[in-house]
Amino acid sequence: MKILKEEGMGADCSSLPELLLAHRVGFRGEEIIFTSNNTPGEEFVEAARLGAVINLDDIGHIETLEQSAGIPELLFFRFNPGEARFSNVIIGSPKEAKYGVTRAQLVKAYRAAQQKGARRFGLHTMIVSNELSEDSFADTARLLFETAVEINRETGLRLETINLGGGMGIPYRPEEKTVDLEKVSAQIAAQYREIIADSALDPVNVVFECGRMVTGPYGYLVSRVRHVASKYKEYVGLDACMADLMRPGIYGAYHHITVPGKEEQPRDRIYDVTGSLCENADKFAVDRPMPEVEPGDLIVIHDTGAHGYAMGYNYNGKLRPAELLLREDGTVQLIRRAETVDDYFSTMRFPGAPVKI
Repeated sequence: MKILKEEGMGADCSSLPELLLAHRVGFRGEEIIFTSNNTPGEEFVEAARLGAVINLDDIGHIETLEQSAGIPELLFFRFNPGEARFSNVIIGSPKEAKYGVTRAQLVKAYRAAQQKGARRFGLHTMIVSNELSEDSFADTARLLFETAVEINRETGLRLETINLGGGMGIPYRPEEKTVDLEKVSAQIAAQYREIIADSALDPVNVVFECGRMVTGPYGYLVSRVRHVASKYKEYVGLDACMADLMRPGIYGAYHHITVPGKEEQPRDRIYDVTGSLCENADKFAVDRPMPEVEPGDLIVIHDTGAHGYAMGYNYNGKLRPAELLLREDGTVQLIRRAETVDDYFSTMRFPGAPVKI
């Protein structure tokens, strides 16, 4: 996170610990945006204390924010376009999503915020996930630019920032291509010139939240083969499990897998690559062509930088691994030690032990 800050990026937070983490590593004030849902008042209090940009997910949160932390000078609303826009398969139809203020509520929300003291405004949405089509981001830009102009015409309010959200995908499969950022930029610039440039909103800041693209390709889950089993199918059993990387198990996401030292060998074996949870969905790959694998081999699971450790958990008492940072000079730094059994037991209270409340 410190490296990302040095590169000029901000922090997109959705919980109290994420706010505290962002502040601890050096992000300040409007470098932090707090976009949460079903948010308790105490989290709004901390976001306001840190001077973070608060992005409200529901029109009813105006009252919660006012009663807990007060209405800040700068306020964003997260927009859910409903039937006006179809998302992709990961997020699904915006109309079915729990996120965001509806189009019919937006004007009312901005007017209420202004009446309660807000003086600066922004608009946000998040309607795609892991999207590789450049046209999708141009469509999102057009949707938000047109909505911002409509809000200005109806209320007179000037939105100073339009946040196009994230959703930029990465090529998890070897045959996929990265998003062409030059093409995305040119398309959004064209939409800006057409819709914003001659409006009362010009100039307006346009920002993205591209966490997956920035971090995903640069993380790897490195595991060792414990067992190779032959049943109705061939199985490779790792010392990692779904608790370390949830995406393949919960929605069948593809992550490329390589075996160091065997990159040139033919992928003439078909394996399910599994962990050791008492859960049959605990699989990193199903029917994956691989070179012949033996106990003791290292396995590298690619593109885990965005949704690996961050989505980890302790089902079956599994302990999460260490995290290592590979620096440009080739040195390796331990940035998070592996969990221990003492860590796992640290929040438990055993019979006879004193309890502090």
